[in-house]
Amino acid sequence: MPAKPFETTRLAKYVERRVLELKPKKSQLQIASEAGFPNANMVTMIKNGTNKLALDRVPSMARALECDPAYLMRLALEQTVGDTVAQAITEIYGTPVTSNEIGWIEAIREASGNSDPRITSRSKAAINAIFGV
Repeated sequence: MPAKPFETTRLAKYVERRVLELKPKKSQLQIASEAGFPNANMVTMIKNGTNKLALDRVPSMARALECDPAYLMRLALEQTVGDTVAQAITEIYGTPVTSNEIGWIEAIREASGNSDPRITSRSKAAINAIFGV
């Protein structure tokens, strides 16, 4: 097994980015403490891919990283069980929706007069244009 088996996961990259973004507000030691890790190095091990984030730590880690727990859970599922199993879990239990995504849904409902609009190629192209895709 490689020394950093989770190094290329989206979760490792995300945690690394959030730690950097929070650096002006709090230290990595504070993040580890807020997440409930007795070992302050655990955040380093997660962000460099040496260790994975345990699913039961997602809520406390999300609070410590000041991020949406549903988003972090999606990343943790991918990391823990792999993409295929994570997709199966999502298919059975539904996609965890982040608070940011809920904002988008509410904006669509408001703009459409709550008419439950279908996604069309034109509306999909407009969304893609917003994100530069």
